[in-house]
Amino acid sequence: MFVPKKVFFTKGVGRHKDYLASFELALRHAGIEKCNLVTVSSILPPGCKRISREEGLDLLKPGEITFCVMARNATNEPNRLVAASIGAAIPAGGTYGYLSEHHPHGETEKVAGEYAEDLAATMLATTLGVEFNPDTDWSEREDIYKMSGKIVRSFNITQSAEGEKNGLWTTVLATAIFIP
Repeated sequence: MFVPKKVFFTKGVGRHKDYLASFELALRHAGIEKCNLVTVSSILPPGCKRISREEGLDLLKPGEITFCVMARNATNEPNRLVAASIGAAIPAGGTYGYLSEHHPHGETEKVAGEYAEDLAATMLATTLGVEFNPDTDWSEREDIYKMSGKIVRSFNITQSAEGEKNGLWTTVLATAIFIP
């Protein structure tokens, strides 16, 4: 059984005439191109410690099968705004948290990041039984979540970019990388 003990977050952007090569360049920008990535769903294990990107990258070995939660988006449309965001919500106590993936077109980095963070926190809040009005805006719900004492912290990592003006593929990604 594999339950990650550590997690780190990274992001990247790549541009190339070929779609796959632009993804590879985004992986390189994020520092995770040497791994065989396996995407998993969005549960942050209890007690999984967040470490820095630098510390996490130092722990990876070339060819290693690496589990991650990944948001990825791409365009070859000139000037089209794309984003990829991972939101995280960490609970108090020993229960599990949530990671969310969001990959919109036309949203700024700030808007995409807040949406992903809100999504993760909302999923966690509903699991923990925190009462809230889903129609209120994120800043109001964020205060409710944190005042409940059940959600300790939420954050996001987001990469956005505009499509390259001459039509090269532009790929953005944001990832949570799990370390055993």
